[in-house]
Amino acid sequence: MHCENCSVLLSLIVLLWFSAWEWQLHGGAAAVTFAAPALTLRRCRPIRCTVTDAATAEEAALLRRAAEVADLSAGHTSPHPNFGCVIARGGDVVGEGFLYAQGTKCAELQAVEKAGGLARGATAYLNMEPGDCYSDHTAVSSLVQAGISRVVIGLRHPLQHLRGKAIQSLRSESVQVDVLGEDLQSKTFEDALKSCLMVNAPLLYRAAFRVPFSVLKYAMTLDGKIATMSGHASWISSKVSRGRVFELRGRSDAIVVGGNTVRRDDPQLTARHGGGHVPVRIVMSRTLNLPDEAKLWNVTEAYTIVTTQRGARRDLQKKLAKKGVEVVEFDILNSRDVMEYCYDRGYLSVLWECGGALSAPAISSGVIHKVYAFVAPKIIGGVNAPSPVGDLGMVQMSQALNLIDVSYEQVGPDILVSGFLQPIPDLSPVIPSSDKISVLDPTVSPFDTKIISFYKTWDPYGAFSNYSPHPIQMPDENGNNLTWSTMEHYYQAHKFVGVDNPLAKDAFEQIKMAKSPEEASRLGRKLQRQHPELVRADWDSAKIDIMYGALKCKFSTYPHLEAMLCSTAGSVLVEASPHDLFWGGGREGEGLNYLGRLLMQLRTEILEESSKTSVVS
Repeated sequence: MHCENCSVLLSLIVLLWFSAWEWQLHGGAAAVTFAAPALTLRRCRPIRCTVTDAATAEEAALLRRAAEVADLSAGHTSPHPNFGCVIARGGDVVGEGFLYAQGTKCAELQAVEKAGGLARGATAYLNMEPGDCYSDHTAVSSLVQAGISRVVIGLRHPLQHLRGKAIQSLRSESVQVDVLGEDLQSKTFEDALKSCLMVNAPLLYRAAFRVPFSVLKYAMTLDGKIATMSGHASWISSKVSRGRVFELRGRSDAIVVGGNTVRRDDPQLTARHGGGHVPVRIVMSRTLNLPDEAKLWNVTEAYTIVTTQRGARRDLQKKLAKKGVEVVEFDILNSRDVMEYCYDRGYLSVLWECGGALSAPAISSGVIHKVYAFVAPKIIGGVNAPSPVGDLGMVQMSQALNLIDVSYEQVGPDILVSGFLQPIPDLSPVIPSSDKISVLDPTVSPFDTKIISFYKTWDPYGAFSNYSPHPIQMPDENGNNLTWSTMEHYYQAHKFVGVDNPLAKDAFEQIKMAKSPEEASRLGRKLQRQHPELVRADWDSAKIDIMYGALKCKFSTYPHLEAMLCSTAGSVLVEASPHDLFWGGGREGEGLNYLGRLLMQLRTEILEESSKTSVVS
């Protein structure tokens, strides 16, 4: 696949998308040859398109706008599915909204609130089908209650447990729903479709390949060097380019480097934007030949994970652990296993800022999806000066990997070349009509133990998470009810209750006013770590009761959540956090899973009370 044929490739994708056939993507990440995944073509219902060319162009522009709005939280919060909503009447935008972070007000509700009465009879444009938090129907209900008459959707939700559910719910409320490629067909929508795919590329790659979306970034000279023969590399690219790198970091859950980078550059790897999301730093080192002191071992502002092979340098592992650095051992350290581990941690997007010795095997294993190359107008020469990618075992130019959808941009004096090594997967399947869908028996054998895991709010049981967008009302020390945006806000703030110190009271208020549960958690943990004197003396013994009280309030306030919890009867509930070994289950079941245990306790109480009520009746 050659770069000069990128337009032909895109045309082919669009043709497949908008034809009277629907296709479904199969397969996973390929090896170095990157064989294209197979496409299965299926016959679908005739496509409906009744709008004029002018109206089509207008709708395409509004869908592109929805995708642009969806991306506005990038860098401020950890990566999450990006949702944008634009409400328009006769081509005029009357309301917009976007999901700021998991657990915050949905894009659709924000848009209808801004539109006010103008939302009635208007059309809503969504870059992707709603579905941030399973069992939370705010996105759909806000559109229905506002009187939206039609919804145009760029993509069906790529996650199986959410795909098609919001569309079905809207149609059941007599709202007209048109989905790109199903109900609308026109080449005019080509750019709109591309925008919708691009803004949620991390989610699409994660769903297709079961690894996070991975970007390889490097800066090199015109002669292809990333450092001089001595290893000196500060600076190849311009200050403007380095600013763009900080933006890329802010869009990532984690940054990966190798041991050589730590030894040679001693990087800090922060986003340096003065607040907002701070990615995790991941170091890959088989032998753990790393310095005892390094900037990455300072975890005050950013978390660090060191991955290594089992048994490597136990002495250094103990030293790192005392500094707060997490060490994760693998039987054989390799790029794919590390990315699968990052997938298990819930990461959507990972940025690789490594040298050629690590980038080559990462590319070979198929875990690198996109490349950002900053090319500086400099020449340094040197036969032994390092290049950005090590040996891939290629001996002929016909084996070269060609980027897809290549972009060129001047950034200060440098040129940024970016492109995909693998095409963006579109996982929207053919959804058969309801009369053709066979209903599976959901019951399980009483001798089988079913485990239900939850972690991120977009997981099938994500509503069980502390981050889910369900406000609760809890009494304060004086008996007055206070409203909390999420359980996480309430839990983190109560670390500082009852402490006779103005700073503790300030901490309480700061956490309560945090814009998202993610920020509340980050602030609460940071203050606890930096100012342990502000934490209440009985916290270790009180935190379980505090969490349980919040859980009881949450599930009694929202009947649909209580019904959802009761529907899991007979199953073991596991909070799947890989690093919180108190509330979560850990990576390999080593965690205490207290949140899962409290939920099961609450479920038992609810079911027993329901049983007593039934007997009395």
